[in-house]
Amino acid sequence: MYMSVGSWFALRLGVDLMCLFLSAADPVLLSELVCSGVFSAVSMFLNTLTPKFYVALTGTSSLISGLILIFEWWYFRKYGTSFIEQVSVSHLRPLLGGVDNSAPNSPSSSNGDADSSRQSVSECKVWRNPLNLFRGAEYNRYTWVTGREPLTYYDMNLSAQDHQTFFTCDSDHLRPADAIMQKAWRERNPQARITAAHEALDLEDCATAYILLAEEEATTIVEAEKLFKQALKIGESCYRRSQQLQHHGAQYEAQHRRDTNVLVYIKRRLAMCSRKLGRTREAVKMMRDLMKEFPLLSMFNIHENLLESLLELQNYADVQAVLAKYDDISLPKSATICYTAALLKARAVSDKFSPEAASRRGLSTAEMNAVEAIHRAVEFNPHVPKYLLEMKSLILPPEHILKRGDSEAIAYTFFHLQHWKRVEGALNLLHCTWEGTFRMIPYPLEKGHLFYPYPVCTETADRELLPMFHEVSVYPKKELPFFILFTAGLCSFTAMLALLTHQFPELMGVFAKAFLSTLFAPLNFIMEKVESILPSSLWHQLTRI
Repeated sequence: MYMSVGSWFALRLGVDLMCLFLSAADPVLLSELVCSGVFSAVSMFLNTLTPKFYVALTGTSSLISGLILIFEWWYFRKYGTSFIEQVSVSHLRPLLGGVDNSAPNSPSSSNGDADSSRQSVSECKVWRNPLNLFRGAEYNRYTWVTGREPLTYYDMNLSAQDHQTFFTCDSDHLRPADAIMQKAWRERNPQARITAAHEALDLEDCATAYILLAEEEATTIVEAEKLFKQALKIGESCYRRSQQLQHHGAQYEAQHRRDTNVLVYIKRRLAMCSRKLGRTREAVKMMRDLMKEFPLLSMFNIHENLLESLLELQNYADVQAVLAKYDDISLPKSATICYTAALLKARAVSDKFSPEAASRRGLSTAEMNAVEAIHRAVEFNPHVPKYLLEMKSLILPPEHILKRGDSEAIAYTFFHLQHWKRVEGALNLLHCTWEGTFRMIPYPLEKGHLFYPYPVCTETADRELLPMFHEVSVYPKKELPFFILFTAGLCSFTAMLALLTHQFPELMGVFAKAFLSTLFAPLNFIMEKVESILPSSLWHQLTRI
């Protein structure tokens, strides 16, 4: 016979009233009655529970844990971390008085932390992609065909900042066309930028207006090249004029610096147009002349454009000469530098390389050099091999890249995959050796081998640079957080209990009662021992207090 909830509360109220009347008469009897009353009430309540209650309890638990599991999984896929762990570390740990073990205890450790933080910031810096495509002639055509946006808002916003830095100066308000273009570079709407460029050209010839039209309005590379040639005439005239006046004051010096940036940008893009239109030798000559004329402007990384063009001509001797100049320990590295060096060393042995023969006789000196060059390249950017080996699909490269990140790997492979395929056996050698790099650096986030430890910020920055439809490559591969595994196990366990209770109510009821009685058995045993050990006089004194 089952007891309702109201009857259980009435019974509990009666026990409390009886304890109140007996408190003045005999405290010892009161304490024994309280213990026995509580346990009897609990046992009676458990006996009144029906199998439906257990079904509802386990089903609700399974539903809640399932919802938590779905949210945790979504949050991990989007942000790369567990929401529960992040909240625990960020909010609960300070409230509980947790201390950050990484906090420096001495001035020397604080200096070390500052150096490491500066290194992390420098390695997570976003760079302009030296081989970036044309928006109108390439990116927009991709959007027209697929309906997808290849560029993110963050990437385009960085480009807008670059354009304002390169193509504007404080004296632009003195010339009406430059004043219009200064506003045009800040416009978010592409059509508004194009309209502003035409307005500037209606007033006077303006090199930056032609640059904007070539980048965004021209629908083919041929049209873009014509607009850049018009911009070149105006840019050279402005550069010669500002060069004569650059020492007359800070204003003229700023104008000369802006005109220099404009001229270098135009010549570099014209060289890229020649490369895309098949005039590779002409492109190489233009790039060499540009590097000789402006040797200090390394911000554009023109040598990477030159390396790609020389590889297209299969002029490997000149490629080696460029690498000898730029693959220096004092200069910043890139995937282009490291993987091109690996390609040249692999080219010397790849056509005759056989993994079976190498395992029998060992690696020769040339093969060892090639393998070490591949390991060096993979350590710098571990995302590239999967794209070169076509284990992951390529997308259009972004306008900005993060060195050692997935965005740099996409930009490199997009232009250099054909050069690896052209060298017989190079991809086979890469396939056989690239994974050996990870045995040399088992903990890449803590200690590197030839480079600094792999930066932890690459995933976050790459997610901002790359479009949503691309699955960002993550290194090192993150394990599932504990709370996702825990909620998955809890959801499965409670769902199984709910199903079993629904199918076998009586058997599961007996099992639940036996489990609860076993669970409370140690507590009952302890209470009995305490009552037997402690004398009744002690209970009497405690109740008086």
